[in-house]
Amino acid sequence: MKRLLNTLYITSSDRYLSLDGENVVVRSQDEEIGRVPLHNLEAIVTFGYAGASPALMGACAKRNIDLSFLTPSGRFLARVSGEVRGNVTLRKEQYRISEDREKCMPIARNFITGKVYNARWVLERAARDYPLRLDAEKLKAKSAFLADSISNIRKSSSPEELLGLEGEAASVYFSVFDDLILQQKESFNFHGRSRRPPMDAVNAMLSFAYTLLAGMCGSALEAVGLDPYVGFFHTDRPGRMSLALDMMEELRAVMADRFVLTMINKRMIGPEGFTKKEDGAVIMDDETRKQFLAAWQAKKAETIRHPFLDEKMEWGMVPYAQALLLARMIRGDLDEYPPFFWK
Repeated sequence: MKRLLNTLYITSSDRYLSLDGENVVVRSQDEEIGRVPLHNLEAIVTFGYAGASPALMGACAKRNIDLSFLTPSGRFLARVSGEVRGNVTLRKEQYRISEDREKCMPIARNFITGKVYNARWVLERAARDYPLRLDAEKLKAKSAFLADSISNIRKSSSPEELLGLEGEAASVYFSVFDDLILQQKESFNFHGRSRRPPMDAVNAMLSFAYTLLAGMCGSALEAVGLDPYVGFFHTDRPGRMSLALDMMEELRAVMADRFVLTMINKRMIGPEGFTKKEDGAVIMDDETRKQFLAAWQAKKAETIRHPFLDEKMEWGMVPYAQALLLARMIRGDLDEYPPFFWK
C-alpha cells in the first residue's frame, strides 16, 4: 500500500478494499492492515482480483475518486469514476493538444529528452562500473554525442526534425549495446535492433520487455483517465497505444534495456531457452518466459527515489507517477511535463 500524489496504490494482489464511514479500509484475509480518509484521495489503483465493496465503489463515484482495477501484472481491467469529474474534460483537452502540432512539440520533446538522457546514463554507468572490462573511451565518446543530441532535441521545432534526432541518438546508443553484454558472449550477441520478428535472443528479450513496459504505461494512462491511444509524438494508428509508446520512450533504457542486460550478465537466463524458427525468428520457450516474467516482477518491486517527486517508490510505480504528472500538465497544474531522469 502506497500513497503517491493523492493516489492510493494497492500493490499486493490479495488486498480487499471496503468502506468504513469516510475511510477506505484495506484488508488481508479479513484483517485490517490500513485505512486512509477518502477526503485525502483523488484516485485509488489496486493490483489484483480481490476487489472492492459496492459501498466503496459508490462512495468513490459520489466523491469523484477514480477507482481503477488492474491485474497483478499491471494490465488494465476496469475503472469506476464519478459523473462530474473530468475524465471527459481531461481527454477532450488531450485530444485538442494532439491535434495541434505546436502544442504537441513541448511534450514530445520532453519524452525524447528523457529517452536520450537515460540512454546516455546507461552508458555512463557502465563505463564507471566496468572500466577494466569495457572500452571506457568509446562509451564516453558515444555519451558525449548523446549529450549534444539532447541540446539539439531541446531546440527542435518540428515533429520531423525531432523524429530524425531521436532516430540518430537511438542508432548511436545501440551501436555500443553489444559492448554492455559482459557474460555468455558466445550465445548472446547484439548487431542492431530487429523487431518483427526478432532475429536473435537479445532482440527477443528486448521486444518482450518493451511489450511489458508498453502495457504498464498503457494501464497507467488508463488509470489516470487519459486515452493511451492518442499520443503527442507517435502518430495515431488503429490499435496502437500511441501515448503509451510516447511515455515508455523515456523508460526504455533504464527499465527494459538494463533489465535484459542484467538477465544475461548475471546468467539468470541461458541460450537453451531460445528457439530459432525456419524464417530466422528467435522465440523464448514457455519456461524461459516464466523466468523472465518472475524476474521482471521482482525488478518492479525494487525501490528508487523519483527524481522529480523526490519520493521513494517501486520501479513498477514509475509509469503511474509519470502518467499522473502528464495528466496534471494537461489539466494546467504543471507548466510542462517533467521527464523521468535516471542517474
